[in-house]
Amino acid sequence: MADLALSPADERMLAGDEGPAVKAALELLVRYGGLMGAERLIDTDNVCGANIFGPRHARVLGTTDPAALFSRFSLDLDEKVDLPPFRAHSCQLIGPRDSAHWDLQGVAPTDAAAMDDSEAYLAEKGVDLLSTCTPYQVGNVPRFGEHCAWMESSAVVYINSVLGARTNTEGRESSAASMLTGRTPFCGYHLDEHRRATHLIEVRHPVVTTEDWNIFGYWTGDQVQDAVPVLTGPGLDPAPVQLKQFGAAAASSGDVEMYHLPGVTPEARTVEQALGGRAPAATSVFDAAARAETVASLCRTAKDREVDFVMIGCPHASLAQVREVARLLDGKRVAGSTALWVFTPRALRTVAERSGYVATIEKAGGRVLSDTCPAIGQFLPPRTRVFATDSAKQAHYLPAITGVQGWFGSVEACVAAALSGRWSDA
Repeated sequence: MADLALSPADERMLAGDEGPAVKAALELLVRYGGLMGAERLIDTDNVCGANIFGPRHARVLGTTDPAALFSRFSLDLDEKVDLPPFRAHSCQLIGPRDSAHWDLQGVAPTDAAAMDDSEAYLAEKGVDLLSTCTPYQVGNVPRFGEHCAWMESSAVVYINSVLGARTNTEGRESSAASMLTGRTPFCGYHLDEHRRATHLIEVRHPVVTTEDWNIFGYWTGDQVQDAVPVLTGPGLDPAPVQLKQFGAAAASSGDVEMYHLPGVTPEARTVEQALGGRAPAATSVFDAAARAETVASLCRTAKDREVDFVMIGCPHASLAQVREVARLLDGKRVAGSTALWVFTPRALRTVAERSGYVATIEKAGGRVLSDTCPAIGQFLPPRTRVFATDSAKQAHYLPAITGVQGWFGSVEACVAAALSGRWSDA
């Protein structure tokens, strides 16, 4: 465990000059940074964390007091401390419930009210209540090279890779500590040396559609685990939504926090530059066989074709993705035996409502939700046994978390399953 070199401002916080909450936060960062091998802390003014507390936390502590819950679960303190306004620009990530449609999740009114209080408490301290796993879709777009402290694996890999910002995958405690102090350990993906590619991925099968990028990402994560891949091959020209899905999938099957695609992502113009002049530790080839094996893996829990639930929007759907679902549903009707839920950031749901997309989806029998997802909130429509999704990440996690069977496929296949109540391979 390394000893960190502390700045005079760090020393003052550690001495308690800015109150007990800031002192506890700096102590936490010093312990964390030491374990991570950091030599010092650095400034950050962009922190995304998850500090909305649900009924499970309240039951453990025996109170719904937001200050007490934050003190215990975010600062590791046994006693309640008062929080000053957060020093860093801070954003709330995805939480346990939809603030408008929590009844669909089976959340009790008293629990919903307690979570409202938790959100209000954070807002009083200066937190932007974005309530999404994709803050970059609703206004928090870090600049190239900016040092951040973000939670959420799909968000971390996106801003590291696509935007060229710098963050490690933080936890609830470390992100909360950075909110209060404006500091984060200088280690991991904050350093140039850890951002260079280590593994080469050669693409020999077309990767064009969003479904393709989900599959390719899931395969890549399995191949490299927690390494940094560089992707190469003809025709790789993904849209931002496809990069979102690729990174989320790679962070699910593996622990990918950064990747390079020369000519698309910003930190390397060539494969050689991405590798930093080194030979790759390993080379993997994505071909037709790899694709087929990955699809089979994503559907490995599925046995029955009667679909009870279709989930679209993980990571949270872009406005274009919501519009596409509305187009596919226009003039049609979801099967009576099947629930269709589309998840998007709260801010984008408002735009989707004004644009008529929500009305089209709801007229067809679907629902548009925000603030959460089935894996984070651990909820499903009643009596769900089989679900379908266009998200490799959700196909990876939801069967393990809830025990349901899961089909993975394109958004077109998922909407078709919602309309017919059955999964089809066609």
